[in-house]
Amino acid sequence: MTTTASLQDRSALPDRAGRHCHNVINPLHSTVYFSPDFPQELAKLGIEDRSAAYFVGRAAAMGPVGPGVIAATFYNFKYELIARHIPDAWATVTPQQVLDARLRAADSTLRRLLGDELVESDKMAEAARLALSAAEGCVRHARPLYAAHADLPVPDAPHLAYWHAATLLREHRGDGHLIALADAGLGPLEALASHTASGRGMSTKWILATRGWSAEEWQEAREALRERGILDADFGLTEAGTRLRADLEEATDRLDAAPYEHLGAEGVARLTELATEFTTTAVGNGAFPADLFGQG
Repeated sequence: MTTTASLQDRSALPDRAGRHCHNVINPLHSTVYFSPDFPQELAKLGIEDRSAAYFVGRAAAMGPVGPGVIAATFYNFKYELIARHIPDAWATVTPQQVLDARLRAADSTLRRLLGDELVESDKMAEAARLALSAAEGCVRHARPLYAAHADLPVPDAPHLAYWHAATLLREHRGDGHLIALADAGLGPLEALASHTASGRGMSTKWILATRGWSAEEWQEAREALRERGILDADFGLTEAGTRLRADLEEATDRLDAAPYEHLGAEGVARLTELATEFTTTAVGNGAFPADLFGQG
């Protein structure tokens, strides 16, 4: 039952509080996909290619889906790269085997990056409760990756429950962001190129190494964005490009408001505080490659 107090709390949610909370929760979710632990777990099951491991790892909650579904829901990977591994990988592993392996990798990764003391702390248990509470406000319609993960059971261990909740919140916002990208007329490469030009996206090196696009296709996308007035002669964002990226984030905020409104201002502030500590610790312990982000 909604109370007057809870309504007042929701109305007091500071501007962009949900985005700020997401920005410190999402990295801890992502650590698993940059950890050596997950591909090692998949290699034990016969999936030895890192791209194949990633595709089955994020898609497994949807079942043994084909390359088209993965291309649609992941958005910025080249279809041909996905089709090189899917559906063949599903002949080697089942989705449930992948989900189990992913959870084992999450456990070992978080213990290595955070340490057992923080993993088993009251702070972690509190963060798990808050993040799961926020996720109760998420909605399934038009959000396929979130909806698939929402059907998975919540792990018992607090650090794994927190990772599960972080996954729900990440995929919910991500699904909404794809709606905003499509509405803005940005295809997979244009979305990547404009984000990289902002200085906050993945570096060109990592995009070309992991997304399946060629250097020629990358250059063509940047030229197309320059013709649209989104990038300048040096392939940085123009004023219009900066406004477009800001509008995209604002639209994503609107589509992703529900979980943070559900949690309320006090809960969002506390979850942001705890998540900042976890992510700062993980990053400080080498969770991500040093050259992952930027315009290089």
